[in-house]
Amino acid sequence: MYLYDSWDQALVDARVEEFRDQVARRLSGALDEEHFRPLRLKNGLYLQLHAYMLRVAIPYGTLDSRQMRALAHVARRYDRGYGHFTTRQNIQYNWIKLAEAPDLLADLARVGMHAMQTSGNCIRNISADQYAGAAADEVDDPRPWAELLRQWSTLHPEFSYLPRKFKIAFTGAAADRAAIRLHDIGYRLVRRAADGATGFEVFAGGGMGRTPMIAPCIAEFLPAGQLLSHAEAILRVYNRFGRRDNIYKARIKILVHDLGAAEFRRQVEEEHRHLRTLGIDPPEGEVERIRQRFRKPAFDSGLADEVPDGPPAFRLWARRQVVRHRVPGYRIVNISLKPVGGIPGDASAAQMDAIADLAEALGHDEIRVTHAQNLVLPHVRARDLPEVWSRLGAIGLADANLDHATDVIACPGLDYCTLANARSIPIAQRVAERLAPLEAELGELRIKISGCINACGHHHAGHIGILGVDRKGEENYQLLLGGSGAEDASLARILGPGFDSEGIVDAVEAVARTYLALRCGDERFLDTFRRLGPEPFKAAVYGRAEAREAA
Repeated sequence: MYLYDSWDQALVDARVEEFRDQVARRLSGALDEEHFRPLRLKNGLYLQLHAYMLRVAIPYGTLDSRQMRALAHVARRYDRGYGHFTTRQNIQYNWIKLAEAPDLLADLARVGMHAMQTSGNCIRNISADQYAGAAADEVDDPRPWAELLRQWSTLHPEFSYLPRKFKIAFTGAAADRAAIRLHDIGYRLVRRAADGATGFEVFAGGGMGRTPMIAPCIAEFLPAGQLLSHAEAILRVYNRFGRRDNIYKARIKILVHDLGAAEFRRQVEEEHRHLRTLGIDPPEGEVERIRQRFRKPAFDSGLADEVPDGPPAFRLWARRQVVRHRVPGYRIVNISLKPVGGIPGDASAAQMDAIADLAEALGHDEIRVTHAQNLVLPHVRARDLPEVWSRLGAIGLADANLDHATDVIACPGLDYCTLANARSIPIAQRVAERLAPLEAELGELRIKISGCINACGHHHAGHIGILGVDRKGEENYQLLLGGSGAEDASLARILGPGFDSEGIVDAVEAVARTYLALRCGDERFLDTFRRLGPEPFKAAVYGRAEAREAA
């Protein structure tokens, strides 16, 4: 993982002291909430339903055992003993006291962590494929390039007050595990067949929320050395023409849609030609310097590549949670934060400490946070898998449900969030409990739940998506089918009228059972839906007459 230097440390330390002064002025009354709000948001601090919520950045989802222990310390000392890992590879704490926030940030700064740009109309935490640097199918590790953009974008004066928040994601593989086409900018690292040169396939104008859109490709091959100037060209076009008069139309996806992908691409290319003359792109040596700052695991050679045998529960876990590594004798281990009946994405301080111990002992001291609110140990020897499984079982995190029906993504919803219209967590828990007996038969089935139209639960990208809305003062839930955030990106469509909290669970089960009755062979749910369309699912959920009316 990346080793931060003295410049990074000086920056986060200075930011803490600046915020300490701002908090003191707020507590004394010298600052009112109207003037304090933009200052706290720039430091990741939200005022939620019950308390302040702090969102901590985990750049491209990578951290080590020391940092994980610091997150556990924050949960134990400043919160109620747990943290919530998010779909942006961040962690949130829901019960923060304003007076203690500067001390909390100072504790995080000691391990190089902060909450800068986890909120506000700026470039947010840059995310990446959770298997980056370990995956057997990637062209190269995209994280050095993500780190380059992190350094460039942090407190960038030109892009600190964009029309709206801005999200960037990277992947280095054809398989899209970072949902790059549902981001404001998505980068896929590619290698040109003609000469072996490395570059990026660039997508711009994607996103979820009120108006979900899949980003079009605006560059089939961007030479890697031109990454910064091209990113700045995209941001400049957006900053110049993005809507500031309407918050609902302020995202770059609206600009790309209104201009058209071809015209947006033309304007970016024109701006890029100019920027390339200004020396914005770093010298090749700078990129190499960043690459060298990534500490490489000292992999053992000559290891047996077979996964040891074990009891049936271990074999199931190894089949579902373990992925092949690029180095023979190693595996990537996915840790589920979705025990059936649990709160998706939550981890206790004790669990975080135990995962830190596990990473240090058996995982080359590296941990990843995923877009699906889970964790990953990216570098584990195959021979150590039984011990990893056993130790995860001891802390209640050995569930074997990756990308299955009980691996439900959910935002905090109305239990915490001021923007939410409905609860997400209880629905996620009940859906998981209802579908658990069918999970083995259902296979890959990605269920995602949001408590409002802002789509923090990525419901548009769910094979089954659930959106909580307010209907005449009552919580109501819309059912969507057919979404994907992977390389076959698609947006889920609303099936028909919404349901109350009991009805939505019944509807999801009806959809699942209809799929089992209609699939061909080992066809996954998404492919069955794409083959048959919504009609058989409408009929199962609403009945024949109601389905025709809903259509």
